[in-house]
Amino acid sequence: MKIDFGYEKINIDEKEKRVKEVFDSVANKYDLMNDIMSFFIHRFWKDISVFYCNINKGDKILDLAGGTGDLAKRFVNFVGDYGEIIIGDINFNMLSKGRSKLVNQGFNNLKYVQLNAEQLPFLSNYFNCVSIGFGLRNITNKLNALKSIYRVLKKGGILMILEFSHPVNDFISSLYDLYSFNFLPKIGKFICNDEYSYRYLVESIRLHPNQDSLLKIIKQAEFKECIYKNLFNGIVSIHIGIKY
Repeated sequence: MKIDFGYEKINIDEKEKRVKEVFDSVANKYDLMNDIMSFFIHRFWKDISVFYCNINKGDKILDLAGGTGDLAKRFVNFVGDYGEIIIGDINFNMLSKGRSKLVNQGFNNLKYVQLNAEQLPFLSNYFNCVSIGFGLRNITNKLNALKSIYRVLKKGGILMILEFSHPVNDFISSLYDLYSFNFLPKIGKFICNDEYSYRYLVESIRLHPNQDSLLKIIKQAEFKECIYKNLFNGIVSIHIGIKY
């Protein structure tokens, strides 16, 4: 069976390895590239997404595709001293880079687990919130991952997906394509000496389900009260679902 890897078609059992290679390559300068590519705006998107998680003191949070921990660290003040935050990522290099950075920044109460989002190694009904920021599009089977997330959430628990999406305005979409395909890979080559990985990341955004299609997949995974919120004309969207 074939599956998309950017605009390339590959065997489904190759995708996990190929995605790993991409993030092995970009891990060391991942945060720097996020700042440069988004003109620092990704920080604003992450700040907004946290408020949709409705986190309370003492909550247990799982941040999937947590990478370098840029989203997870925003949860610390919300959960307080008795909460629990676990950063999960399939890529060891990203986790290692994130742990070193966060410890240096004084975040000593976070936990790190290397895992596959399609087969989460946690008890059922454990977390109050599961977040995934800019990572769902890289997962081989999105529905399987969402079902796994549903299992580990408590009743009333919240799924929050922050992801690049599809602009709703044709003019904005054209400008976005021009910037993405002509400039981002070149920036990747200049900063990371890796044009290929950033071309894949751009292509993976274009092939990711649009806002309404992703909403349908979330509902398929049995989440209720599913909504999405567009940011920057739909360049980024926040999807929310609740486990009943």
